[in-house]
Parts: sequence; structure tokens; C-alpha cells
Amino acid sequence: MGEEKPEKHSKDVPLVPGSSRQQNGRSMDTLDLLRARCEGRNINPETLLATDYLNHFNEIIMLLDMVPDMPEILEDCRGWQPKTYAEHFRDSVFSDKDLAIEAYDHAPPRYRDPFNETIEQMNTLALQSVARVDQALADGAQDMAGEWARSASRTLQKLIDVASAIIHGSSTTLDQAEIDAMIGF
Repeated sequence: MGEEKPEKHSKDVPLVPGSSRQQNGRSMDTLDLLRARCEGRNINPETLLATDYLNHFNEIIMLLDMVPDMPEILEDCRGWQPKTYAEHFRDSVFSDKDLAIEAYDHAPPRYRDPFNETIEQMNTLALQSVARVDQALADGAQDMAGEWARSASRTLQKLIDVASAIIHGSSTTLDQAEIDAMIGF
């Protein structure tokens, strides 16, 4: 029988729990190992962020787009609530959801911080827009409600584009004044 030998990979040092690997002559730290696990998955190995999270916002965008033609859909808009990154993945059927949550916790701040700022702006915009459209409908201003819903939907889509760019390695964000100018608040 004998003692089990540690697993070896070609040109790698033995894989011993708690150690780092050698790859191409250099030690792979925890971040490198995590990035390697993200390769070939729907998690960006550079930023450690996943675009699947943005699907949560696609829902409110779709609903707001429908409000001008179907004002009763506002009830569904009212039901939409922000979700944290971890909440979204815990509730999702995303095949690598546990890895996505783990990777997010290690995402470099140069990406995670602007990403979180953009998400916060999107959450605020979505909630404020639903309240504003709701009030306009309550006041009998259906045309105004429709315009606000369309404008919010377009602006949220632009913010999804910003968030997606960050997920793919950009650190560009929009400030609140730019968002307000886009939506006309």
C-alpha cells in the first residue's frame, strides 16, 4: 500500500495543501490560482467579475421598457429590488456561482470599486425611476410616466455598458451629474 505521494503536474512542484504551485518557474499565489480557475469560464480572470450579475438589471430595464405600452407592468417594476453580487449568484442557476462569489471577494479594488460605484448608481436610478413613474401615473400623467420609464431604461442600459466594460478590464465610470444629464433629472 504505502503512503500516497502528492499529485504532480509537469514542470510543477508537488501540490501540497496550503502550498503554492510553481508554474513557468514562478510561484503561483492565491490570486493567480483563482485566476487560473476562472479561465474558460464566464468570469473574467483579470477582474474576477462576471457579467451574469448584470442580468438582474436587464429585468428592470425590460420592465421599464414595457411601461409606456402597459402601465400595469409598473406593479412588477415595484417588485424589483437591488441584490448584492453574492445574493444574485446564490439565487441564480449560474454554473460557477460559488466561484463567482469567491472571485468577487478577491477582485482587485481598481475594478471592484468602480464596478460597485456603477452598481450603486444603477440601483439608485432604478428605484428612483420606478417611484417617479409611479407618481406620474398616480397623477394621471401617463405620457410623462412613459417618457421617464423610457429614459430610465436607456440610461440603465448605458450603465450596464459601463459595468460590462469594467468587468472586461476598463475602470471608467460615470459620475452622478453625467447620469442625471442622461436621464433628465
